[in-house]
Amino acid sequence: MTSIAKPPVKHPSSRQNGIGLTLRDYEGVMSTLCAGCGHDSITASIVQAAWEMELEPHRVGKMSGIGCSSKTTAYFMKQSHGFNSVHGRMPSVTSGAAAANGGLTYIGVSGDGDSLSIGVGQLCHAIRRNVNMLYMLENNGVYGLTKGQFSASADIGSTSKKGEANEQAPIDPILLALSLGATYVARSFSGDKRQLVPIIKAGIAHKGFALVDVISPCVTFNDHEGSTKSYAYTRQHEVEAVEADYVPLRREITMPETKGAVTVVQMHDGSSVRLRPTAPDYDPTDRESAYAHVRACQARGEIATGLLFVSEGARDMHELARTVPTPLVDVPFEALCPGQAALDKLMARYR
Repeated sequence: MTSIAKPPVKHPSSRQNGIGLTLRDYEGVMSTLCAGCGHDSITASIVQAAWEMELEPHRVGKMSGIGCSSKTTAYFMKQSHGFNSVHGRMPSVTSGAAAANGGLTYIGVSGDGDSLSIGVGQLCHAIRRNVNMLYMLENNGVYGLTKGQFSASADIGSTSKKGEANEQAPIDPILLALSLGATYVARSFSGDKRQLVPIIKAGIAHKGFALVDVISPCVTFNDHEGSTKSYAYTRQHEVEAVEADYVPLRREITMPETKGAVTVVQMHDGSSVRLRPTAPDYDPTDRESAYAHVRACQARGEIATGLLFVSEGARDMHELARTVPTPLVDVPFEALCPGQAALDKLMARYR
């Protein structure tokens, strides 16, 4: 499906930020994701955060891999730079881009398949190098583009659209990031914009690798047996003119108003997700406590959300690699190519 450009019309009374841009200026093309997809809610939060932070779109690099999540980068900041890499390779491409030009703000968008299956090794090394970037992991537990197979983040006992139960233990990106030494770790829900926007803003401002795991429901694969809008019912009763799938229209799932410690969010198929935000006295600078908190929530069948860990004093990739602060495109030719004498001196160190 091709992307459709949004009309460039803006309301005269649209609010502008400090650099004269409106929210519409931070949007991209029309979304081609399923109606009600949680990924579009994440896009809206990124747009809101970028507008509030007064980011200059031409100073932003948007990076993605393969999957439903990779389409997200087309839906915000159309005037920024972008690179859509092959499956699972977004972290290394971003590492190279950041090494060459540290003057850009890098926002990587990936999915649980792109990050935790084929790309899990790439993710681990981006965390280890502390690449200066915001890493948005749109987590829905399925391979949406290939019809809903279990991903590496699917919980034990969760069922596919065919009713098959997952029996393999999931990879939790939060626990993975904490154990590998990530310097900013957070989790949120796509329908909780009030929590997600400040988490994104803090992740962008963080110096180093900022992982934000976002639970993002896949509305297309929540159909169930007995529904007249399910894949099975449709195929049994339709007369096909062409081969096509039916994707029922769904409402966007949002966070309900609550004052309790745990929020229960109902999914389209009748199941529910239990979200527990961090307490007011929670210490996000204690890595061991953060790990224990996430594990305790898992034991209760809950998902820990909020800013879970942050380390402000860690060195990022540029400090560790001792790279020049100037983007390579701005480094004079004489400095980039100092000549044969300089090369001979360097090679002598390794003989």
